[in-house]
Amino acid sequence: MNPWNDTALSVPERVEALIGAMSRKEKIHQLASFWERDEDEDVPAPEPAAAGEDGSPAGAGGPEGHQVAPMADAFAVGRLSWEESIDGGLGQLTRVFGTDPVSVPDGVAKLVRLERDVVSHNAFGIPALAHEECLTGFTALGATVYPAAIAWGATWRPELIKDMAGRIGADLRAVGIHQGLAPLLDVVRDYRWGRVEETCGEDPYLVGTLGTAYVQGLQEQGILATLKHFAAYPASKAGRNHAPVEMGTRELEDIMLPPFEMAVREGGAASVMNSYSDIDGEPAAASRHLLTEVLRERWGFTGTVVSDYWSVRFLEAMHHVAEDYAHAAALAVRAGLDVELPETTCYAGLSQAIDSGLLTEAELDTAVRRVLTQKVRLGLLDPDWDPSADPARNLDSAANRAVARRLAEESVVLLKNDGVLPLAPSTRVAVAGPVWEDERSFLGCYSFPNHVLSRDGGRHTGLEIRTLPDALRVAFEKAPTFHQGVGFIDGRCEDFDAAVAAARAADVAVVTLGDIAGLFGGGTSGEGCDVVDLTLPGQQGELLDAILATGTPTVLVLVTGRPYALGRYAERCAAIVQAFMPGVEGADAITGVLTGAINPSGRLPVAIPNGPGGQPGTYLAAPLAWRTEGVSNLDPTPLYPFGAGESYSTFTLSQAEVSAPTMPVDGQVDYSVTVTNTSGPAGAEVVQLYLTDPVAEVVRPMKQLIGFAKVDLEPGQSKRVTFTVDADRTSFTGVGYERVVEPGEIRLAAGRSSEARLEPLSVQITGERRVVGEGRVLTTPVTVTD
Repeated sequence: MNPWNDTALSVPERVEALIGAMSRKEKIHQLASFWERDEDEDVPAPEPAAAGEDGSPAGAGGPEGHQVAPMADAFAVGRLSWEESIDGGLGQLTRVFGTDPVSVPDGVAKLVRLERDVVSHNAFGIPALAHEECLTGFTALGATVYPAAIAWGATWRPELIKDMAGRIGADLRAVGIHQGLAPLLDVVRDYRWGRVEETCGEDPYLVGTLGTAYVQGLQEQGILATLKHFAAYPASKAGRNHAPVEMGTRELEDIMLPPFEMAVREGGAASVMNSYSDIDGEPAAASRHLLTEVLRERWGFTGTVVSDYWSVRFLEAMHHVAEDYAHAAALAVRAGLDVELPETTCYAGLSQAIDSGLLTEAELDTAVRRVLTQKVRLGLLDPDWDPSADPARNLDSAANRAVARRLAEESVVLLKNDGVLPLAPSTRVAVAGPVWEDERSFLGCYSFPNHVLSRDGGRHTGLEIRTLPDALRVAFEKAPTFHQGVGFIDGRCEDFDAAVAAARAADVAVVTLGDIAGLFGGGTSGEGCDVVDLTLPGQQGELLDAILATGTPTVLVLVTGRPYALGRYAERCAAIVQAFMPGVEGADAITGVLTGAINPSGRLPVAIPNGPGGQPGTYLAAPLAWRTEGVSNLDPTPLYPFGAGESYSTFTLSQAEVSAPTMPVDGQVDYSVTVTNTSGPAGAEVVQLYLTDPVAEVVRPMKQLIGFAKVDLEPGQSKRVTFTVDADRTSFTGVGYERVVEPGEIRLAAGRSSEARLEPLSVQITGERRVVGEGRVLTTPVTVTD
């Protein structure tokens, strides 16, 4: 038996024996990938198509939104054929299930065929790793589409995210997949960015906690999780996809990096994907500082770094830091980027790069060692390895749907209610707006229906999705009326006036507005679907104005991937319900909240702006970035702040106390508070703990979330919530760019949102200023007792 196939040997022993026997060419092939797809077919590519003559997104609602242009020619150059790709082995297979509408039996057969071909074309019988997208569920035909990641943030329920990821991972593994390209750990900095829907929100602790839970759930099923996009991608200039990032060290270290560090150190993430962006002129794909010094040397990451699709080529074609493909490949590998995705172009020049002195054999071996280590650990080199999988796997099982349903129910946020909700069964309801008419609005950009099936311009989903009209019709004694009025992007349609007339004649108008997800300008939300400002898309605001003018009590239901400015409408609405792309079970979740069958418990993971241009900013604001008298005529105060949300119950926070008035610079203190359901039905409140540092050596955010707990309470029930705050949780990047704990006062306050906080309690940190080394405490443990 060859030593690399001997399971009695240690993983390092098997890997080193294999590397020692491989040629340079065979090593390079382990860093390569292949995407089997139609050469003439449009595929999702990282560049938006040209805008229409009227300024609307190109291809909105149709196949043009998926065109590769204007970079189609660049992507077609240098791509290796299948025969060339596997001649000596192959590192990864790209999206066998997620490229075209493939049934499970056909997808399994295709994967087995490709794997056997790979194994037979290298002397060592090394299979390829197969990866798929899986952010809102396995991106494959007929697979459950869970709520978008921004909806995960609205649940504030990490254990539920872990359950979801476990379901996704089990499905992936059953059909032979090894790696999932999720979760996103990007922290929102500009709401205009199209990929807000793919994030968990605007706070690093919330994002990191939920992202780590996802990693744990996925990897417990034997699937490699991939953290993306490392790093600072959501801070692109003006919210434009791929734009440069102009960011200082402190914002990078204190806001953008902590979620990734949590998922690496607390979650044991196996893989990381680079960002397309350049940070202060250095592309992430070529940043040794990020990919080696931070990720590996500081945090102890031992997994693989894979490229975002074509981002190695971007070094030559877009960033202009490489002269040619070989140069780009050398820059990436030297930085610490191991595998080129989605197909081999630049890495085909790695041998040339070594011969010309741009890269060393040792640097190549380092990358190959990481890839082979994962393959050995996954059992791909064991003597009994077999590529077969389950062709009968149900990717949309009842168990999947149950988790999707609970996620949807807990993600819906009630922002305002003047008493009109919940709606009685006898209410005469008029429903308007584009959301009720197209259930794809419930689904995110990386769902299979929006990501792949929408290419043909149709409205297929490949799933049984209950529509909002179906859910609403059974909730009322008299069936509601339904009129679209406007499209998501298009202006008035033929029943605009009918929608207004129906609202005038109803007891209550329910106006369903929001987003349709797409790619590169093919929607109002999603990758490459960035916006100039935060005005409601198209003429949806005009429809809302017209219905509000009727005087009929109006419930605004928003199904969106980003927050939109509502200051123009909020006072005139009787109620506002915010749903963030709630997935395949979204109709019943929304209907349940409207009728009272569900007591809403979602809380905002992003703020809702007042004006369309006065804020993109987030709650993590320094004093001069917040409302300051006499500084500016622009008021950035949000209409509804981060963490906000109402319920059909009322909750109070009381009896706050700290365990000690002081703590040393290396100590900890407990903060406790009682939460009570003071009326109404059983419900859940999110108890949020915020830190304020009133005087520091550098400018600090006015408040920052450092802990939270979602607490379930029966009517009249109280529970005691205790947060254990380590001094490390007060640390920040100081004047010398070292992480420090500074002696002096901190203030802790529990709240129901970032703005609805109790009076802060003061704690004095004592001792000498402490430089915090690597391995700091990243979490705030919380206990909940009766």
